[in-house]
Amino acid sequence: MELAAGFASTSRDDWRALAAEVLRRSGIEGGSPEEALSRLTYDGVTVAPLYDAGDLPGDPGLPGAAPYVRGARAVAGWDVRQRHAVADPEAVLADLENGVTSLWLVVGDGAIPVGELGAVLKDVYLDLAPIVLEAGERTREAAEALFALAAAREAGPGGSALSGNLGASAVLGDDGVELARRCAAQYPGLRAVTVDATPYHDAGGSDAEELACSIARGVAELRALTGGGLTVEQALGQLEFRYAATADQFATIAKLRAARRLWARVAEACGAPGAGGQRQHAVTSSAMMTSRDPWVNMLRTTVACFAAGVGGAQAVTVQPFDACLGLPDAFSRRIARNTQALLLEESGLGRVIDPAGGSWYVERRTADLAGAAWAFFQEIEAAGGVMAASEQVAARIAATRARREADIAHRRLPITGVSEFPNVEEKPLRRRTDETADETADETADETAGGTAGGTAGGTAGGTAREAGGALPRVRYAEPFERLRDLADAQPERPKVFLATIGPLAAHTARAAFAANLFQAGGLATETAGPGTDPEQIATAFAVSGATVACLCSSDKLYAQHATAVAAALRKAGARKVWLAGQGRYEGVDAGLHAGCDALAVLRETFDDLEVTR
Repeated sequence: MELAAGFASTSRDDWRALAAEVLRRSGIEGGSPEEALSRLTYDGVTVAPLYDAGDLPGDPGLPGAAPYVRGARAVAGWDVRQRHAVADPEAVLADLENGVTSLWLVVGDGAIPVGELGAVLKDVYLDLAPIVLEAGERTREAAEALFALAAAREAGPGGSALSGNLGASAVLGDDGVELARRCAAQYPGLRAVTVDATPYHDAGGSDAEELACSIARGVAELRALTGGGLTVEQALGQLEFRYAATADQFATIAKLRAARRLWARVAEACGAPGAGGQRQHAVTSSAMMTSRDPWVNMLRTTVACFAAGVGGAQAVTVQPFDACLGLPDAFSRRIARNTQALLLEESGLGRVIDPAGGSWYVERRTADLAGAAWAFFQEIEAAGGVMAASEQVAARIAATRARREADIAHRRLPITGVSEFPNVEEKPLRRRTDETADETADETADETAGGTAGGTAGGTAGGTAREAGGALPRVRYAEPFERLRDLADAQPERPKVFLATIGPLAAHTARAAFAANLFQAGGLATETAGPGTDPEQIATAFAVSGATVACLCSSDKLYAQHATAVAAALRKAGARKVWLAGQGRYEGVDAGLHAGCDALAVLRETFDDLEVTR
C-alpha cells in the first residue's frame, strides 16, 4: 500500500517555485528560497527550510552499535534521576516512592554534610537505587562514606551491586585514578568519573562548544586513567558524560546523538571501538530557567526532557520549575518527577530507540553539529588539551555568549514571560534559600515531605561543578530583563510610560500592544490615552498620568497627519522623552521602537529618563 497514492507528486523545484512566490508577495526578492529561509546557529550550522533524502549524511548505524549515533538502552525508558542538595531523608524517600530511580546527591560545604550521607540514605536500597555524587574537593571523603555504607549493608564486593557514579575526576586531582581502579576491580556497576559539560553551557557556550569541551575533557580523563594503570576499555567504562538539555528540542536531540558519534570516534582512535558507547546524563538547562513567571519553566523543562529522551540519554534530570529561586518545594519536585513519568508511562517515549533516527533534518543536523564540534575539539587538542587551552575556550565561549546576549536584548531570542508577554502585576514567587531560613518567608511553599530538598540557595543543577583549567561564569538568559523588573518593583510607585494612542482603536491597538509589551518587559507600567487625535486632549491625559516619558502609537498614515503636533503638545506638557512605535521620523520624536530594536537599551534609557537609579 502506498500512503501517498492519490496525491500529486511534487519535487524540490515545485516547492521552490511556490516559496519564491510567497517571498515575492512579502517583498523579499532575489536569491534562492533556501537562502532566504535558512538560518545559522551559533555554531555556523545551517538550518534549512526543507530537507530531503539527498541531505542524509550516511548510515547512522544500528542501535547500540558503532558509531553509536542511535544509542541503545538496556531496558525500556531511562533512569529518572533527581538531585538533592539538602540532607532530607524524607524527601529522598518521597522521590524514590514516586517514580525516581536514582539519586544525585550534592555533598560538602553548603550542601549535604559528608557525615550525614548515611542518614540521608538510611532507608534507601543501594542495590536498587544508583547513587551519583557531586562533592567537589570532598569527593574522596564522600566516596569512602558511600563505600562504608555499602559494606555495612553488604552491598559491596561479594554482595549486591552498588551502582551510580562517584563524580570524581582524574584530571582535577581528587583521587579519580585510585577511585576508578577500585570501581573497576570491586564495583562493576559503579563508575568513578563524571565529565560534566554543563558548565560550558551555563557559561553561555553553544552546542558545538559544549560538545567539543566535553570530548576534550573526556580525552584528558582517559589519558589520566590509562596513565594510572587502567586499560583503555576499563577507562572508557569509568566515564559518564553530563549534558544540558534545552527547550530547543531538535538542537538537544542532535547534540546527544552527535556526542555519541564523537566519543565513538575517540574510542576508535584509542583502539577500542567496541567500548565507545557513551553513557549520557541529560539535565534540563539552568541557563534557560527564569525567576519571573517561573511557571513557564514547566513548559521549558517538559520540552527539554522530551528531547533528552528522544535523543537517547540513559539518565535524565528535570529541574524543578522554581529551582533558580532557592530550595524547591514539594509541589515543584512532584511536577519534576511527574514530567518524566508522563513521558515514560503515558507517552511511551522510552519504548522506541532513537525515534528521530532517519529524519533527514535530524540526521543532517547531527552530522553538521558533530563536524563543528570535532573541529573545535581539534583546536583544543592542538593547544595542548583542555587544561592548557582554558583561556582559548573561555574566550570563544565569551564571544558566543555576547552574540546570544545581543539576540536576547533585541528579542530575536524571545523569553516567554520575561522579554515577551510579561505580567507586571505578577507577585514574585519566593523560596527558602537555606535550611535555617524562616519558613514563613515562602507563602506558597507546601511544607510537606520534600519541601527542603533540591538545589542550593539561588542555584540550580551543576552549582558546585568545577571546570578543568579555571572557573567559567554562570549565566541565565533572562537575568538582564529580570534585574530591571526587580528594580521597577523596588520603587515606591511603579515607574510609568504613557502611550499616546492616536486615532481609533483599530489604528493604534497593534502598536500600542507592541510598545506596552516592550516597556512591561522591564517592569514599567503603561497607561494609554484612549482613542482620539486632539493633541491637547492627549497631552492633558499625559499630564494627569504623572508619567514623564511618552510613546506615540498609531498607523503610519495617522503619524503623517498628527505625530508632530502630538509630540509638540507632549513636550509642552513636560515629556522628557518621546518615543514612537514604528520606524518613521518626525519632528519632536526622539527615537522609534520597532521589531528587532535593542529592547534592553530602550529600557535602560527609559529608566534613566524616569530618574530611576540603576
